[in-house]
Amino acid sequence: MPSTLRKNPAMQRVEEVHGERLEILIPRLINALGIQGAATELGISKSTLNYWCLKLGVVRQTVALVPGERVEIRGRPRLEED
Repeated sequence: MPSTLRKNPAMQRVEEVHGERLEILIPRLINALGIQGAATELGISKSTLNYWCLKLGVVRQTVALVPGERVEIRGRPRLEED
């Protein structure tokens, strides 16, 4: 993530309330609750959540599976930034 990213006051407030960086929090909530559930949990609209994803570089993809099929997602481990 670029170090020049400026988070607006609403983004900073959500980070303070949840005690976690948005770059980590948003994907976790979307995976657990879906877009609408994540937006509700964060107290923002779906369109705001979509904008934040775009601004933060959070990539969302939809996968459709037939019954019995599985998907495995692999990625590089994230290094915590100070």
